[in-house]
Amino acid sequence: MFFIATPFTCIIHVCSADCDNLQDTCPTSLPEKETIFINGLPCKSKDNNTAQDFKTAELTRAGPRDNFFGSSMNIVSASKFPGLNTVGISISRIDIEVDGMVNLHNHPRATEMIYVNQGVLAAAFLDTQNQLFQKSLRAGDVFVIPKGLFHFFLNRGSAAAVIFSVFNSQNPGLGSLSASTPSETTLESVENLKRKLITSFSDLELHHGTTDLASQILEIIYS
Repeated sequence: MFFIATPFTCIIHVCSADCDNLQDTCPTSLPEKETIFINGLPCKSKDNNTAQDFKTAELTRAGPRDNFFGSSMNIVSASKFPGLNTVGISISRIDIEVDGMVNLHNHPRATEMIYVNQGVLAAAFLDTQNQLFQKSLRAGDVFVIPKGLFHFFLNRGSAAAVIFSVFNSQNPGLGSLSASTPSETTLESVENLKRKLITSFSDLELHHGTTDLASQILEIIYS
């Protein structure tokens, strides 16, 4: 007995991000001790769902910026915000001090769309062909970073910058190029990194090129 797959007998479903949920809501229920490990988070009983499950104040406060990079990133996923469970998104807030930066990093499971709430910053990402896409952003601007691509943010204004972002996954992941141990990161190394990026970014804006900054980022990634 043979089965021949044809366009009429075979339907292929493609998930562009997280798969669709099978019920209206599924607020997270975190057990005290995990005994079963699943690809996602368990749901509360629907009889216990409340409006509070779908509200969060996680993004109202700036995070600590007393570090070498002068920035903080708070990614809020379904583990912190129960109402996000199974809906396929997560959110974040980034705060960057004057002359601060968010170091090169990526989100392996999600595209990120950022909204600049305040400040002036440089944003850039590098694609798999080593082509750089960069823009200067101001309050009200929106910028999209495709899934898995390395990117960075650099505060180029005279005041702190605040960014809000949305990811098309409830668990976007975070891959960072920061040193693996605090002792490997020094104020001097961070200042050298920022100096390279600022110089290259300024040259890029002046000459409308991308080669120098792209090469600097590649050097950082592979060094």
